[in-house]
Amino acid sequence: MLRPKVPAMPQPTGLVTPPAVVVEPTAVIHHTPQAPAPAPVVSPAPVPARPAVQLTPGAVIALVGSGTAVVLVVGAVLVSMLLAVAITGASIAICALVIRSLINADTKRR
Repeated sequence: MLRPKVPAMPQPTGLVTPPAVVVEPTAVIHHTPQAPAPAPVVSPAPVPARPAVQLTPGAVIALVGSGTAVVLVVGAVLVSMLLAVAITGASIAICALVIRSLINADTKRR
């Protein structure tokens, strides 16, 4: 089931030649340099007047509500991660105390 399968490659039957490349000569045309043409004058485009952003009371309430929800969710995630680390540390400390007491009890018996 877990054995790798090696593909069977048949032996080549003859010589393989790469495809021939045909090179065709091209004509060389000499150009005389000319003076560069003057750059066209570009007039600045008029700046469109953008309307100012107007927040309605409903939009402000929605922004405050969504911001509060984000802060609460992020806070809950961070607190849960902190609790997980604290519980793990406490359980490791208890395990270390139990192992130490078992080792000390074993050495006192001898």
